[in-house]
Order: sequence, then structure tokens, then C-alpha cells
Amino acid sequence: MADEVAVLGVGMHPWGKWGRNFVEYGVAAARDALADAGLEWSDVQFVAGGDTMRNGYPGYVAAATFAQALGWNGAQVASAYGACATGAQAVATARAQILAGLCDVALVVGADAAPKGFFAPTGGDRPDDPDWLRFHLLGATNPIYFGLYARRRMEAFGATELDFAKVKVKNSQHGYTNPNARYKKTFTIDDVFASPMVSDPLRLLQICATSDGGAAIVLSSMEYARKRTTDPVRVAAVSTVTPQFPQTIIEMPNFSTDSAVSEPIPDTPFKDSIAQVAYEQAGLGPEDLSLAEVYDLSSALELDWYENIGLCNPGDAEKLLNDGDTTIGGRIPVNPSGGLGCFGEAVPAQAIAQVCEVTWHLRGDAGDRQVEGANVGLTINQGLFGHGSSVILKK
Repeated sequence: MADEVAVLGVGMHPWGKWGRNFVEYGVAAARDALADAGLEWSDVQFVAGGDTMRNGYPGYVAAATFAQALGWNGAQVASAYGACATGAQAVATARAQILAGLCDVALVVGADAAPKGFFAPTGGDRPDDPDWLRFHLLGATNPIYFGLYARRRMEAFGATELDFAKVKVKNSQHGYTNPNARYKKTFTIDDVFASPMVSDPLRLLQICATSDGGAAIVLSSMEYARKRTTDPVRVAAVSTVTPQFPQTIIEMPNFSTDSAVSEPIPDTPFKDSIAQVAYEQAGLGPEDLSLAEVYDLSSALELDWYENIGLCNPGDAEKLLNDGDTTIGGRIPVNPSGGLGCFGEAVPAQAIAQVCEVTWHLRGDAGDRQVEGANVGLTINQGLFGHGSSVILKK
């Protein structure tokens, strides 16, 4: 079981399309997190920033950018980029600094000002960049992959378009009162089926948007936290794993897999291993979870995650959904925040935002979407190029 650090404060800038510089969103989230922790910016000794990037190229040096905007205080910094896993990598960096005894208080912050439409490559020829190649050789935008993943689930397990629509309806009911969500509206099955088809079998309401937003957390050593609170939320695990060779399931942005001719297929597939490593660190299992925040790039993809994090056996996710187990009030609520379907993607911020959401539930501060009696929560997502991301928090 890994050593723990405390979550002293959390903060977010609401998701949307605000048309401002990403730094503003990150600073607003950071100030909220510091206020929530009852700390001043001058108390922060280390800043872990999630970089804002476009198609593999760094857009900004995030940690120092946020430190400058908050006002230089001499804090040490580190910046991380792992696509959609960026926030968890920043959390891992800050946690390591604290556990190594190099600092007592760290700020983790990520923010984005995303383009309209789907993410697309920047200009220029980069034939050695898999992300560039899949656009230019296949014309495969992100929604194309989401549709293919959904088709794979339909073929493998008999999932239906109605199942995928039910995920969207559930998450819209969870997120419509969330003050940080971009889309605060409940949808019906009929609404989902009336929306335009984007990437068969997925419709517009089932694919997450690109968004602006920011999120931040204040972490500290347990010794420091006990001087300020009697019952802090704790980070029990952070998993940032990569796949094992051979990786025989196509993951975006690739369009081929490793050959399994020379080596046996790993016992644990990549997406399953992300949560497995976190469980091992925390000394916990899926049976201990009160809630989970998972990476629903599409409503269909959420069902895969149920199985990847061990909530049910492969092929049983639809039953879990249809029995109401993953709805607030059910056995294991999933995406009580509303998920990416209600937020959209603000890439460097979203893994941090998941941690914020779980923290609010463990404190009992989640308002109308509160999961009653929550004491353990898991976040999970993955970034392009084999970046796993999972954080387990507990009371």
C-alpha cells in the first residue's frame, strides 16, 4: 500500500466556450482551490502544471505560466503532458515531491482553451507522427474512433444503440445541476435519437464536445494536513501505466496493433491494467468503491470502462446500466458529475476535474448530485500514445 497525501482544497473554472486565454481559467481554479484549503498563494512550495498542447507540440509551459500569473513566489515547478492523462501525471508529480519530503504543500493546475469542432492536426507535414497520419491517411477524426469502438462493443457483447442512449440520458440527469458543467440540460431517449448521426452508431448528443475550462487541487503531506483539519480526503493511489507488449487492441490514434506472433498476449489488457495498478497501490478493490468518474469520450465508451475498472465482467456492463446500478442512488454511481458528455474536453484539466468531483462527494459537498455515504472514489481515463490515468481517493 502506497503512502498517502491529503487533498486540502479543490477548485474549478466552469466549462464552456468563453473565448479567453487558458491562463485565466487555471488561475481562477487555483484561487478557488487555495481558498478552499484556507491557504495563501505564498504558502505553496511546488506547482505541477498540466501543459496545453496541440497535436504533440507544447503550446505553453504551464507550471511557470500559472506561477507567473498568480505572482512569482519562488515556488519550484514541473510541467507534464500526457494528452488526456496530463492532469493525473501532474498529480503524480506533486504527490512524489510531497512523499519524498521535498515540500509540504503543492498546487496542481490545468486549463485549456480548446478549438471549435473536433481536435485536428496543426499545419505542416509530419509523416512520423501517428496522430498526423491517422487524419491524413485515414481521415479518422476522434469521432470516427468512438464510432468504431461502439461497433466493436455491439459486435462483441450485443450492445444496442438504445443502451448507448441510456448512458447519455443518465449522465445528463446527473450533470444538469452541476454548476461547473457546460451543458445543464436533461435529455430523453427521443432527444438522443433525434440528434444528427455523426459517426454511426453515435449521434451528436453522444459525443463529447471540445471545451474551455480549468481545474486545480491543493495537495499536502498528511502531517501538514492534520494541523488544519481532522478528516482530510486522501490520495490513496495514482496510476500512470503504459501498455504491455504486445498491445493487440487498437487505441486512438493508431490504426494497427503490435504483432502477437513472438510474445503471448498479456494477462491484463492495457485499459484493465490502469485501474488494477491503482487498486494494488491503495490496497483496495472495485468492491470498495462508492463512485467512479470515467472517461466518457462517447456514451458507448462509458460501458467499456465499467468492465475495465472491475465493476462487472466483460459483457455485463449493459445489465449494470439497465438495472440502475450506475445511477446516483444505485449500487455504484458512475459519472455523477455528468461526465464529459456534460462538460466536454478541456484536455489538461479533465483528470484534475475528476479528482475535484470525487473530493466533493467524499466530503459530502456535491449538492443535488451527492452520492450518499461516499468514502472511496476512483477516477480513470487515458491519453493518446499509451498514457493510463487513474486516481483513488478515500476518506
